[in-house]
Amino acid sequence: MENIVYISLGSNLGDRVYYLRSAIEALDRYEGISVKSSSSIYETDPVGYVHQDKFLNMVVEVATTLSPFSLLNVTQQIEQEFGRKREIRWGPRTLDLDILLYNHENIETEQLVIPHPRMAERAFVLIPLLEINSHLTIPNIFEPLTDIVDRLPDKEGVRVWKQKDGEDVFALFES
Repeated sequence: MENIVYISLGSNLGDRVYYLRSAIEALDRYEGISVKSSSSIYETDPVGYVHQDKFLNMVVEVATTLSPFSLLNVTQQIEQEFGRKREIRWGPRTLDLDILLYNHENIETEQLVIPHPRMAERAFVLIPLLEINSHLTIPNIFEPLTDIVDRLPDKEGVRVWKQKDGEDVFALFES
């Protein structure tokens, strides 16, 4: 069965574009995962631990035959492959991959919570998500994403850094 999943990507260390591009390519190469769409890249102010560089953030839509837990393992493996260290909560990172939505399922375990527990509070997640699919709803939140984004205080801290060109997910990275 093919599942539709939305994954957020972020980076604020080193060559941020390289990490985003490499993560998308790694996801697309993985058996059972196909990247279908991506948002533009946004530069965003840090949230939580604010004494760090700005992030580049985006969201991708993937189709996968993997279970949510297998997909989580793949995303964590990709983060580690690109040098992710978990030293400071919400601290600097080469790469951060978060599963936002998996179909329209609710999953709550010690290892994985879907929908992502803080996604409705984060403009840097919802703005690129809206760009990909403006008709999405978050399970158990009964209002349009646009209404949620309108209320977020940090939306001014989310700026388009590189506009998506056309439908090709990799068009963002061509010169």
